[in-house]
Amino acid sequence: QVQLVESGGGLVQAGGSLTLSCAASGSIVSANAMAWYRQAPGNQRSLVASITRSARTNYADSVKGRFTISRDNAKNTVHLQMSSLKPEDTAVYYCNADLWLAPSTQPRNYWGQGTQVTVST
Repeated sequence: QVQLVESGGGLVQAGGSLTLSCAASGSIVSANAMAWYRQAPGNQRSLVASITRSARTNYADSVKGRFTISRDNAKNTVHLQMSSLKPEDTAVYYCNADLWLAPSTQPRNYWGQGTQVTVST
């Protein structure tokens, strides 16, 4: 069974740091684009950061300069280093990835189960 497993969420004070990790498991050939999204109560899920297989990155304006996305292609993992955290960063963070399950096929999109990040004042 193919799945994305997230870890690293928790409670942190404003100004602190936290790192989220996501690992793709199961019968996977490789991962294409990977990303982190977040959803706060009452809000829609929105893109936080994305990274291509060649490590080209994209960030939401609200996190530029504070968050860093990275990946390990050999391990099919993606990480989100978050620093200078603000209360408005509080949300459930979801990992998202396009995964190749077999050679010469189209990648399929998967979501993780989500991990809570809470930033206190």
